[in-house]
Amino acid sequence: MKNNNIKRVASASVLASMLLLGACKKTFLDVPPQATQPSVEFWKTPEDAAKAVNAMYANLREWKNVSFAPIAIESMGSDDAEKGSSPTDATFFNSYDNFGISPTDGQLADFWTGQYQNINFANQILDNVPAITMDETLKARYFAEAKFVRAYSYFRLVRAFGDVPLRLNVPKDASEYNLPRTPKADVWAAIEKDLTDAAAVLPQSYPAADVGRATKGAALGLHAKVALYQKKWADVLTYTNQVMGMGYQLYPDYEALFRVANENSVESIFEIQAKYIAGNCDASNSQYSQVQGVRGSVGGGWGFNVPTADLAASYEPGDPRRDATIIFRGETTPEGDVIPATGDNPMYNQKSYVPFGQYPGACNEGAEQNIRVMRYAEILLMNAEAANELGGANTAQALTSLNAVRARARGSNPLTVLPPVTTTDQATLRAAIYRERRSEMAMEFDRLFDVIRQGRGPAVFGSKGFVAGKSELMPIPQNEIDLSAGLLTQNPNY
Repeated sequence: MKNNNIKRVASASVLASMLLLGACKKTFLDVPPQATQPSVEFWKTPEDAAKAVNAMYANLREWKNVSFAPIAIESMGSDDAEKGSSPTDATFFNSYDNFGISPTDGQLADFWTGQYQNINFANQILDNVPAITMDETLKARYFAEAKFVRAYSYFRLVRAFGDVPLRLNVPKDASEYNLPRTPKADVWAAIEKDLTDAAAVLPQSYPAADVGRATKGAALGLHAKVALYQKKWADVLTYTNQVMGMGYQLYPDYEALFRVANENSVESIFEIQAKYIAGNCDASNSQYSQVQGVRGSVGGGWGFNVPTADLAASYEPGDPRRDATIIFRGETTPEGDVIPATGDNPMYNQKSYVPFGQYPGACNEGAEQNIRVMRYAEILLMNAEAANELGGANTAQALTSLNAVRARARGSNPLTVLPPVTTTDQATLRAAIYRERRSEMAMEFDRLFDVIRQGRGPAVFGSKGFVAGKSELMPIPQNEIDLSAGLLTQNPNY
C-alpha cells in the first residue's frame, strides 16, 4: 500500500520559496504569490519542517529531474540508448547521441537547474530547521535526509560537468548569489562529508508510512558509488560490505522487480517515490515512465530513450535480462500487453514500462511508477569491482559478489545458461564485471558515465563522435555563464 507521506507534495509556500541560484537578480521575490504562506511566517513549527522535507523529496520526481534533461545528459550518449519517438520529434536529443552538444541547449540548463533546486531545498532545511523547537531526534533525521539529497544532486552534477559551484547554504544577500566553479575534488569531498554525516544518523528502515525516505543503506550505497568514481577502492569495499550486512536481498524475478507492485522491495536501496493522487495532476507529476513508454495509441507513451540494437546484441545467449529490459515490437509482454508489430521504434525501455491495464486515473499513465535510483545488485557489482581492483585475497570476494548477480539472472530456468565466472585473472575479471554492469543495469542511466569513469570513452563511443579531452564532460550551460557575467567558465573544447 503506497501511503507514505513523502509522496505527497507539500504546500505551495515551500515550493515557491526556491531561489534562482545562477542569477544575481531577485526581483521575482518582491511580490509573494497569491494563496501562499509568506516565507516570514514559515519555518516556525515542526509541521513546517515536515512540509519542507516532503517538498524536497517531491521535487526529485519533477520534470527536470526525471524526464527529458536526464535522458539527454545521463543516457543518450551511451551505446545502450538512442532518441526514439518519430524522426522529427525532439531532434535536439541527436546532438547528445553524437556528442555534438551545444552549450546553449535547453536540456543542459534544465538538468543544471533541477539539481540546484534539489540542493536549495536541502539547504533551506539545513539553514532554517535548527531554529524550530521540535523533537531533536526527528530534527537530526531531517538534517540527514537533506544531506543525502544534497549529496545525490551534487553527485549528478559533478560527474556530468566536473567543477561546479558548491553552495552549502541559502544566499543571505546579493553578494552570495554568484559563485565560481569549485574544483571537483572539493565537491567530491563535500559530497562524502554529507554522506558520512547522513549515514551516522539515518535509520536502516522506516515504518510503512515513511517507506521511501533515505536510509542508512542509501547513504552508504551512494558513498560507495562516489568512491567508485574516484577509484577509492578500499572505501568502495568498506561501504558495500556494510550495506551487504544490512539484510538487503536480490529480488528473485528480475522483470517483475521494475513493476509498480514491487516498488521498495527487498532489493531497493533508494527509489524516487511517485504517486497518483486522484484529482491532483500537479502532484501526480512523474513523467519518467510516460516519456519512455510504448509509443502510439495502444501504449500511449512518447517513445523516447529506446534501447539500441547494440544493447540487444550485447547479452549472453539465454540471458533473461535481455527480454526483461527491452520491449520488442510485436511481442506480448509478461503482463499480457500486445505490442504492435509496426511503429516508429523497434524497441522500448521495459524497465520504465507500466502495463497498459494498470494506468492510474486520467493524469499520466506512468504517474505511479517509482524511479529505481540504486539497487542491491549494484552494491554487489561495486563490491566485485573494488575487490578485483584490490586483488590478492579479495579476488574470491569479487567472484562471489559477481556470481550472486548472475545467479539471480539465471534463476530456476533450465533453459537459461549463465555459468558462474571463475577466472582469477584481474584484467579478464574486470572485463567480466564491466559486461555484467551493462547487462544488469542497462537503461538505468549509468552506462554513459560508467564507460567514461572506466577510461573507455574513445574505445566504446568513438564511432558515435566521442572526443577525448572533451566528451568526458558536458558543457556548462551558456545561460549560467551569461548570468554569472563570465565568472563561470566553460569546459574545454566547447
